[in-house]
Amino acid sequence: MRQMTAPELNDYLATADPPPLLLDVREPWEFAHCHIEGSRLLPMGQIPSHRDELDPQAEIVVICHHGVRSQQVAGFLQRAGFPHVINLRGGVDAWAREVDVNMPVY
Repeated sequence: MRQMTAPELNDYLATADPPPLLLDVREPWEFAHCHIEGSRLLPMGQIPSHRDELDPQAEIVVICHHGVRSQQVAGFLQRAGFPHVINLRGGVDAWAREVDVNMPVY
């Protein structure tokens, strides 16, 4: 599975056309606390029942707190026929520490 660091994703988002879907798989309270602008919340536990709402040909960057849940979801999506899945290594925590230092951490 393809992985990106927070700085790599930040650079990629500046040039990607079309931009990838930023799929945040954390819980609603986590998303409310902080999230990457433009991301869509779909908690990990809801992925199987909402998988058909995602475009299997779209590029999808899966995001969580530290990159563990997102890696599991990215693997699930790949096995389900989504070939363009990227895991954000380090999650929003890395994004807050390396890209957006004004983003709250938890």
